[in-house]
Amino acid sequence: MGSAITGWGSALPPRVVTNDDFAARLDTSDAWISERTGIRQRRMGGTTGSLAEEAARAALARAERQPAAIDQIVLATTTPDRLIPATSSPLHAALGCRGGAFDLNAACAGFVYGLVVADALLQVRGGAALVIGADTLSRITDQDDRSTAVLFADGAGAIVLEAVPGESAVLGADLGVDGAAADLLSCEHGGTITMEGREVYRRAVRAELDSIEAVLAATGVKIDDIALFVPHQANVRIIEAVNQRLGISMDKTALVLDRTGNTSAGSIPLALCEAADAGRLHDGDLVLLSGFGAGMTWASAVVRWGRGGPAAA
Repeated sequence: MGSAITGWGSALPPRVVTNDDFAARLDTSDAWISERTGIRQRRMGGTTGSLAEEAARAALARAERQPAAIDQIVLATTTPDRLIPATSSPLHAALGCRGGAFDLNAACAGFVYGLVVADALLQVRGGAALVIGADTLSRITDQDDRSTAVLFADGAGAIVLEAVPGESAVLGADLGVDGAAADLLSCEHGGTITMEGREVYRRAVRAELDSIEAVLAATGVKIDDIALFVPHQANVRIIEAVNQRLGISMDKTALVLDRTGNTSAGSIPLALCEAADAGRLHDGDLVLLSGFGAGMTWASAVVRWGRGGPAAA
């Protein structure tokens, strides 16, 4: 039994916050922010659960599936609506799904973690799964701290993953964590995000490069075989550094951070969904996903898009 991505969907809050909005009250400017991060605006508002539900419904509609066809919800998030229960629990009820549901916290690498976990579950029990990345980081960001306020925002993306005869949609994955560096990017209960930006940047580039190289070696896939690279949308400088060292063209890279900012677990699926909506992906295309985040976690995967795998044809 294999798997296929049959639907996708995204959700962003309606409120747009531009760099000029921050410049009006903080010691910063549009040029300062955009030159250092690539971000020009971001979305803020909503709850993790509401954004996850909107993205999930869009993915189900694209897959032409009813919620009752879903056997498992995997919700990747660092910002659950409550400590107890998991946000996936009321989401499960709101959608009307069957089977199980759970939250997964691997920060900005969470969506790729969730995809790998959901794919493994389908190998065991078949059926279909919703894999969702959703975060509302603006709730835990000090909006008066210019070093973090301009970076973090809210959003969600989702895919429907279904068991099908043939090969798995996930051809290979590399997951890891460096817990000794956990304090570089953190948030205490009731607090706001703290980050050692330069050190996070340095480690992020190295971790992402190593992870990508590991998954390419494990799958036997070459960089030139990749139709689209979907990196975590944290900082365009990190993406450019990784692309340059791997030899991936920016033209083959999905980018939304200029309009969304860093949405943590929502980051990769938002970029993936926009690329799919724009017609940049076709059945059988090989897609490289790679993210890193607090923990410090990292995750990369080579995914075959849609139903176009040779073993599933």
